[in-house]
Amino acid sequence: MQTKNNTKHRNAGIQGLRSFKDTLPKNVKKIINKKGHVYSETLGNWKYLVGSELFKICYPKTFKNLNKFGVSTLVVMVKRGHEVDVEYSKKDILDKMNNFFGYSVVEKLKFISFDHELEITGSSGTKVKNVAINKYEDKIKDVKNEKIKKSLKELTKVFREK
Repeated sequence: MQTKNNTKHRNAGIQGLRSFKDTLPKNVKKIINKKGHVYSETLGNWKYLVGSELFKICYPKTFKNLNKFGVSTLVVMVKRGHEVDVEYSKKDILDKMNNFFGYSVVEKLKFISFDHELEITGSSGTKVKNVAINKYEDKIKDVKNEKIKKSLKELTKVFREK
């Protein structure tokens, strides 16, 4: 017996609450499946992995997973002037990360330096630390809604503190 393809009934209905994974768009699911676990765990435990001194001067930017052409690489942003300190502790960071995950997750660390937080003059004449990266600063300025603009600045502050 043949089944009709164009019926109004759903064959597999979902009743009740859906899981968070099912509500995400396909592109986001691919990113999370690909490198989300290692990168999110690294972000969450960065202070433990590098120590409190290095935590203040560097943070992980991206994680490139192992593939047939290259090795797995963690890209770390380092404040200008502190590159040597981080370079000397490179082996310790690799060992701690691989011990934390239980297997060889990262084989190579790549460092990119960035400028310190710039001080800008606020609208009231007071100096405010700029925590946003320069390329995002212009985009935040282009936002017309003041509440959204303020929220984005607060988000960058929270991200910087973490």
